[in-house]
Amino acid sequence: MTFKILTDSTADLDEKWAQENDVELIGLTITLDDITYETVGPNRLTSDRLLEAMQEGGQPTTSQVNVGQFEEVFRRHAQNGDALLYLAFSSVLSGTYQSAVMARDMVLDEHPEAVIEIVDTLAAAGGEGYLSILAAEARDQGKSLSETKAMIEDILPRLRTYFLVDDLYHLMRGGRLSKSSAIIGSLINIKPLLWLDASGKLVPLAKIRGRKKAIKEMVLHATQDIGHSTAIVAYANDFAAAENLKEQLLAVDGIEQVLIMPLGPVISTHVGPDTLAVFTIGEEAR
Repeated sequence: MTFKILTDSTADLDEKWAQENDVELIGLTITLDDITYETVGPNRLTSDRLLEAMQEGGQPTTSQVNVGQFEEVFRRHAQNGDALLYLAFSSVLSGTYQSAVMARDMVLDEHPEAVIEIVDTLAAAGGEGYLSILAAEARDQGKSLSETKAMIEDILPRLRTYFLVDDLYHLMRGGRLSKSSAIIGSLINIKPLLWLDASGKLVPLAKIRGRKKAIKEMVLHATQDIGHSTAIVAYANDFAAAENLKEQLLAVDGIEQVLIMPLGPVISTHVGPDTLAVFTIGEEAR
């Protein structure tokens, strides 16, 4: 029995790819200058527009997907007889996962025969996108929903996520990083390297002087333990740096393919301009 896949706009997947690969996207929203924008669909707020506004002093905020939105999507799939696998934005970083669980329980009360499986990915951006790509590939290769879910849950603790953020102010402003942790970013030419730890919490990993050296350090951490030949690079308005990062990753034994994707507007709101990120899968749990 085939199944449908749902994930968030925070997975930063290209909408054309998602449509072609039957991966449905549900969008968080962004408020900028008292206007609320969608992050999925033809009228969505683009990352380029958002980052330009941030560079001009704009301070956007994000809102999770609410219970009603999930209820509508889950009910539609239940009424259509679709089994559904939802790969959720990290519960540590957003309340979106909790909204989905509440909505699922409500829909299952109405449609007890429905199959709605939810995975808390403890991931974001290219990491969440990576998992969604692997899930779509597994489904298209004939794996069942339960087999695909088990595969994703096996990968979760081995997924590695690293962010090189130019200015920690945005993470502190959004409550994703403590003020004390953010202070290190104010030091002259110190580039903070962050990662998602085993609990899914975004924490400082290293303080490195100079962006060039920091990128090399990020590559070193991301490739210490390689369990999959594909890596993902994500960027906020610095494609040249992303290309350079890709070449450094491809020079590492075991990395055969590097996908580059722009950071979407929700994640960009919290990390700010000039951010780079790397996502890899290791052999061992992080």
